[in-house]
Amino acid sequence: MKLALAGVALAATVVVAITTTGVIRTVVGGNETYQPKAVVNSLCTPDMDWGIGGANQGAQDASRLAEESRMIVSMIITIGRERKLPPRAWQVAIQAGRTESGLRNLDYGDRDSVGIFQMRTSMGWGTPAQLQDIPYQIHKFYDVLLKVPNWESKRPGDAAQAVERSAFPDRYHRWESMAVHLINQITDETSFVSCKQLPQPGEVAVTAIQFAMKELGKPYVWGAEGPDTYDCSGLMQWSYRLAGLNLPRTSREQWFAGGYVPLREAQPGDLIFWSTNTSNPKNIHHVAMYLGDNKILEAQQSGVPVHIRNLKWTEGELMSMAVRPKSNKSA
Repeated sequence: MKLALAGVALAATVVVAITTTGVIRTVVGGNETYQPKAVVNSLCTPDMDWGIGGANQGAQDASRLAEESRMIVSMIITIGRERKLPPRAWQVAIQAGRTESGLRNLDYGDRDSVGIFQMRTSMGWGTPAQLQDIPYQIHKFYDVLLKVPNWESKRPGDAAQAVERSAFPDRYHRWESMAVHLINQITDETSFVSCKQLPQPGEVAVTAIQFAMKELGKPYVWGAEGPDTYDCSGLMQWSYRLAGLNLPRTSREQWFAGGYVPLREAQPGDLIFWSTNTSNPKNIHHVAMYLGDNKILEAQQSGVPVHIRNLKWTEGELMSMAVRPKSNKSA
């Protein structure tokens, strides 16, 4: 079967020349020659997440806080720093406190819930006196947060929910941008990401591309995970799994599965995302694999088989960051 897409002829034998700043690769019938250049790229892992609303909303929400709430935020940050926890932990605690109590040290709540985080004596959080002591509450929140598996890679509101176990799990996301604004205002943490230098993508990415290339022409089926049919995230998961790296199942979960790279600096193997609201990862609905030279490989929609197409950098709904799966090793 022959498939023509974006001016690239795809048939049983596939020939694609892929050139990027850091990689020159030729793919022939699923076989690759890989010629890395000595190029360094920045890999950014999220310390904080602006999320819903962005900077303007964060500033507005912060301006409404009373003096008591600002004092509590300062203590959350101070204790987090003393414990050598990253800013993302501070953000989780601020979002939880704002949701549960409005960042107030309440002496009342639902049943026996009290304090900043509405902790309950009956659930083993501490004595009534302890649950009115602000430093105790903050330390206790951090103690429980650190026991949550992979809390650092979760969306901050989801990490807060893992601690609080609320019947309304999505409400913590509302205060993402406010928490980041407060941290930036109170401290010298002025960026929502921390970056380190990383060489071009390594053998895991190369191998994932090789496996993905072998799936060209297979049908798109929503919810399919391979090996005969795929949806968008199923194809990414399958390709990286065969390369030795387990990705989460959905495109929204895959957004949190690696380091963040500015979209224009994406390199082969990085994941690219589309969202109906680019400030909110909850609205991500599509993911594709970047190949370099403005080309992506994707399982797009029903009736369209797995294919390669040209990426238009001005496409609507494109997220501003690409994700480089964490376990990639430098070549």
